[in-house]
Amino acid sequence: MNTPTLETERLILRKFTQDDIKALFLILKDEQVNKFLPWYPMKNLEETRKFYEERYALQYVQPQGYAYAICLKEYNFPIGYIKVEMEEHHDFGYGLRKEFWHKGIVTEAAKAVVEQVKKDGLPYITATHDINNPRSGNVMRKVGMKYRYSYEEQWQPKNFPVIFRMYQLNFDGNDNFVYKKYWDMHSNHFVEEL
Repeated sequence: MNTPTLETERLILRKFTQDDIKALFLILKDEQVNKFLPWYPMKNLEETRKFYEERYALQYVQPQGYAYAICLKEYNFPIGYIKVEMEEHHDFGYGLRKEFWHKGIVTEAAKAVVEQVKKDGLPYITATHDINNPRSGNVMRKVGMKYRYSYEEQWQPKNFPVIFRMYQLNFDGNDNFVYKKYWDMHSNHFVEEL
């Protein structure tokens, strides 16, 4: 059950391995790719290896996990990542090297992962994006997620205020359930007319 490999028309979604450190570095070192992510771009392979061990290797020993390398079928070389956290928020996130942007790759990967977590019985997923990154919200909508609310957070470790939009997709038929933890944690919260 632990991180099953998924295939789509163009992609293989699989676990990252130690052999993928260089590929992961290519994704994580790019300032544009990491502009809207909570960490700073990686400076070298050593930082990337540590990131891999903390973010991927540890997740792969859990009984259930979804932390994928996005690979084009013809190369099986990671060009991005997509994940659903197993904590209470079931946060859904993704990143892709910029030379592969605007080709529908993340949406294709996202649909496959959403299908898998639904099949495996997760009750819902959430996802957030910086209001200055509306393309991320487009992906969320394309996989059926609905906008629920916005909130302002002092973002760490970058330490500046960001307004996030929170999206959610419920799989258990309870369409009225809204994950309110971010709303409750941050005093500046509101619902936008999108």
